[in-house]
Amino acid sequence: MIKDFGAGIALLLRGFKLVFSSPKRVLVGALPAVITAALMITGWVLLFLHIDSIADWLTGFADSWSETWRNVVEVAVGISVIAAILGLSVLLFTAITIMIGGPFYEYIAEEVEDELGGVPEAEQVGWWRGFLVGLRGTILLVGTSILFAIPLFLCGFIPVVGQTVVPVLAVCINGYLLGIELTGIPFTRRGRSFKQRRQILATRRALVLGFAVPTYLLCLIPLAAIIVIPAAMAGGTVLSHRLLSGDRATA
Repeated sequence: MIKDFGAGIALLLRGFKLVFSSPKRVLVGALPAVITAALMITGWVLLFLHIDSIADWLTGFADSWSETWRNVVEVAVGISVIAAILGLSVLLFTAITIMIGGPFYEYIAEEVEDELGGVPEAEQVGWWRGFLVGLRGTILLVGTSILFAIPLFLCGFIPVVGQTVVPVLAVCINGYLLGIELTGIPFTRRGRSFKQRRQILATRRALVLGFAVPTYLLCLIPLAAIIVIPAAMAGGTVLSHRLLSGDRATA
């Protein structure tokens, strides 16, 4: 398991090497991410401007409490909301970027797989099909993330556990879901369904986590996703190629 996790990290590093070995790949991969970044920054600005109102609305049950405890609860809820949306925003950023830049990332996936030996009878995804596949996957993955986020949000109020175990679980869950997103194009090019993708990735969870968790954490750094996502797409292509070709190697 530890060996697989380490191999997953190596896949992400390989993705960086594959993308940054070609200036064209860097430009092609960064362009959709820049557009998405502009949209996400706008959303974050609006969130921060209205976080007090949101926290006040969510803590209406504490209106009759003393001012001190009411303020404590409002601050805690505000921080939890920001943390939850921050975690979700990485998935949304990746999903929107892939939907906007489907042909761009298909180009990267095709070039990477050609270097790995190619894909016999590969299907051309195209922008419209890629958009629909990405939209469906996004709805399912974001919905799954929200289902996990609700109990994690509540557990965040548990002393010690809420500040240690819960954040780690949140990163692992959202990271794994991000890994599913980043392997969409290579699987679609082979005619594999979303269900098949989940099943195949589940056979090597530690490998997927090793690749996806560092990607997720890097994407939390402001604007880092602009260069991380193209590299992660390349790494996700290598990961998909390895799993779909039946290569059980971990190095």
